[in-house]
Amino acid sequence: MTSILLENKKKFSKHKAKAQVSLHTMLMPALVFAIVFSIIPLFGLVIAFQDYKTYKGIFGSEFVYFLNFIALFKQPNFYEVLRNTIVIAVAKIIVITVLSVVMALLINEIQNDKLKKTIQVTIFLPYFLSWVLIGGVFNDMFASDGAVNNLLKIFGVHSEVNWLTKNEYFRGIIVATDVWKNLGYQVVVFLAAMTGINTSLYEAAEIDGAGHWQKCWHITIPGIKSMIVLMSILNIGNIMNAGFEQILVMYNDFVLPTGDILDTLAYRYAFPRGGLADYSFSTAVGLFKSVVSCLFFIIAYRIAFKVSDYKLF
Repeated sequence: MTSILLENKKKFSKHKAKAQVSLHTMLMPALVFAIVFSIIPLFGLVIAFQDYKTYKGIFGSEFVYFLNFIALFKQPNFYEVLRNTIVIAVAKIIVITVLSVVMALLINEIQNDKLKKTIQVTIFLPYFLSWVLIGGVFNDMFASDGAVNNLLKIFGVHSEVNWLTKNEYFRGIIVATDVWKNLGYQVVVFLAAMTGINTSLYEAAEIDGAGHWQKCWHITIPGIKSMIVLMSILNIGNIMNAGFEQILVMYNDFVLPTGDILDTLAYRYAFPRGGLADYSFSTAVGLFKSVVSCLFFIIAYRIAFKVSDYKLF
């Protein structure tokens, strides 16, 4: 009897392996793509520990070990840049997460399907636009003779301020424009999560006399809690990515005290306006940012596991 069971188990394992051949074959192109463009390039991080010279290459450049990181920490504006990066990133994460949940709950209450789909498409469209395009539009809007100042004149406020050159406004504009662009993505994710909630729970709540707010608080929000936790973990993992492309096309020398982030600092050393590029220093900045982001991700994951027993892996 035991031999028959073992033989059947082997046959089942072989059949299962053959059935998964097609699945593994489909996975291979993506795996090769990831290895070639994501894994192999990691070797280039060795530049962060070298005095890299382009004419010598990686194998010919001298190793200086942690001197590039020491130079980064000794930068006069390092802590200012680090603070800007964290402040802008945290503000984006908090505002987008809260607003996307609220917006998804409001849209979910709309009974007219056509109106609901129209709103979803409208708020999702900016997500597909490039920051190069949007940055040019917002630069014109917030200029001294732009649409914002012209709108203020209608309400009797005469202003000729170039908003993007003022440190007191720059961070707020960066956060607001990023929310406008990326809010729709998370709203759609949360709306998709809401479709997985058992409708019988709402019917039972109505029988018990629950109102819209009570159903939202006790059924909808708990039903999408795992998705909220997942999106929060992913966002916290990107906490050191304050929006390089966005800030690059919108910032200027006037707002460096509040708008300069680690990515723009690395960019200026890799592509200086004058002089030689310092690729070693730029790579050190990028590696430092990645390590800190990884630590934030681990901490966020551990907190999510302890608070809501949520497992991503």
